[in-house]
Amino acid sequence: MIVIFWYALVPITGGFLNRYKWKRFRNRFNILRLSPLLNYGQYRKLDGEGGIFRFYGGIESITDGHTLWVKSGDLTIPVSIAKTKCFLLPIHDGEGFPEAPQEIRWNRVSTITEGAKVFIAGLIKTQDDRLSFVSTKEQPLMVIFYDCEDTELAESIIRAARTRNEYWNSITPVSLAIGAITLIYIAATYLGRPAFRLTVICALSAVFIPALPVFPPGILFTYFYRRLSWDSRKLRADYDLALYGLLPDSADKPANSFALRAYTLEIFAWGLMLASVLVNIGFIFLIFYLFHIISF
Repeated sequence: MIVIFWYALVPITGGFLNRYKWKRFRNRFNILRLSPLLNYGQYRKLDGEGGIFRFYGGIESITDGHTLWVKSGDLTIPVSIAKTKCFLLPIHDGEGFPEAPQEIRWNRVSTITEGAKVFIAGLIKTQDDRLSFVSTKEQPLMVIFYDCEDTELAESIIRAARTRNEYWNSITPVSLAIGAITLIYIAATYLGRPAFRLTVICALSAVFIPALPVFPPGILFTYFYRRLSWDSRKLRADYDLALYGLLPDSADKPANSFALRAYTLEIFAWGLMLASVLVNIGFIFLIFYLFHIISF
């Protein structure tokens, strides 16, 4: 039960929470990317009244420690980033699976170089007698720093928001560590009792279950698991792009077709991972069995 809970249920639950987090991120971005584009002419028409807009520009300066000034053409607009979630889109060379956007604290934005590209979307309203982008509980501001063409930004963000491995997240190492410590504690508790020798052996052996997939002969199944898992993530990203109308010829490729293929591959991938673990467990028992025969 300890192995199932800490080595499987908790990491998988963390994976689904991570998946839900990025789903909200993608949906929010898709809504905001369709909002009106703010330019100088549109800004003059606001006349003190706000609204939901998107804005592409470059960092000009940071004042007061929390006001980001962003310039595009003839328009420079302040952005209040205090307690706002900011993201950095990693550079992707087109090979492999893109890294997920990195969340950076608003008070670390000053480390980003002047002139860096930034996408801002959300509420504009009058603050300190000037129109500014601000974040509210109902309308959280989205701030994304990037280094690609503006025309490629939407596709890049949607693809990157499908992480390479959702099940390896901030919860996973903690869960594995707690599971290992618990098993070691159980083994230490019964170490001096000959009647519980099997319990000690099983507990100590279970500590190494997370590492089993990287050892032969099961590593062969792990290799194909990773290939299928990555293909599944790519199909999920294609599903998102087709769903949001960002995939070329998306009308000829329904989003559900990508989802079905992605789920099928993921099921096969987890089957291979399970096979990897079981094969290695069987291999270990075989070695113990042969050693037992030889010793007698």
